[in-house]
Amino acid sequence: MSLLRSLRLFLVARTRSRQAGSFLLQSAQPWHILQQAGPRLSSSASSKDLLMKLRRKTGYSFVNCKKALETCGEDLEQAEIWLHKQAQKEGWSKAAKLHGRKTKEGLIGLLQEGNTAVLVEVNCETDFVSRNLKFQQLVQQVALGTMLHCQNLKDQLSTYSKGFLSSSELSELPAGPDRNGSLKDQLASAIGKLGENMTLKRAAWVKVPSGFYIGSYVHGAEHSTSFHNLVLGKYGALVICETSEQKANLEDVGRRLGQHVVGMAPLSVGSLDDEPGGEAETKMLSQPYLLDPSITLGQYVQPQGVSVVDFVRFECGEGEEAAEAQ
Repeated sequence: MSLLRSLRLFLVARTRSRQAGSFLLQSAQPWHILQQAGPRLSSSASSKDLLMKLRRKTGYSFVNCKKALETCGEDLEQAEIWLHKQAQKEGWSKAAKLHGRKTKEGLIGLLQEGNTAVLVEVNCETDFVSRNLKFQQLVQQVALGTMLHCQNLKDQLSTYSKGFLSSSELSELPAGPDRNGSLKDQLASAIGKLGENMTLKRAAWVKVPSGFYIGSYVHGAEHSTSFHNLVLGKYGALVICETSEQKANLEDVGRRLGQHVVGMAPLSVGSLDDEPGGEAETKMLSQPYLLDPSITLGQYVQPQGVSVVDFVRFECGEGEEAAEAQ
């Protein structure tokens, strides 16, 4: 084959390759919710740097980050806002499609700061998703939103206060100081990312003044410093104790009381004067102490110098079976 013919065949092949590549670029639809392309993003070093920054900051794909920068004229702040808005639209669309699917799995989140503690429950469809970092970050946002709500309540405490938030009340809370929108917006975003139905089921909060202490425990806890001391598990308890002095072992006593509440599921505190009961006893102080059944919980508590006055217990998914039976 002559050199001229070889060169001609090479040029024809390259031309066809370029045409095919151009067709593929024009046909690609990187994100089905995007409507139209903006101006072409330059290939300069500064543009690549912006793309990398946006990718690291938001976690969205390179394709979507590139589209955001194109649409917003390479304005990094506006590109981030645009990305979140598109993701929110996608999330609400998915949430509407998945609404009504059973959410029996999920996590209990415990967050404690000083004299305030909150328990939250967020549900999903599968245990697999409950172990996903994005789902756990949603639980974190719900706990932080509940904590902020509790801390903003204007009350002068002479004794402890306790409150509960329903699913609808929880959904309307602000997402927190570092997030825009409400918790239901965060929920929609998580549904869009993970593709499962999820619900913000409930929350409880407790605030105590001086002379009181909040014991806490979460069963099967996974602790992570990146979650601002949030503790995750399937069961959680807060136990409100009154104490006349600040004892060194209060944290240990509070944890043991929380373990008892999780394991024995009492329905009321009861009194130290109540007769000791058996395994079926529902009054907390009359129950056999979980860690030493030879004594009652009241007999364990009395020498510790604290009085149990109230408690909150959450079990992930509780009530779902009864609701299905109705």
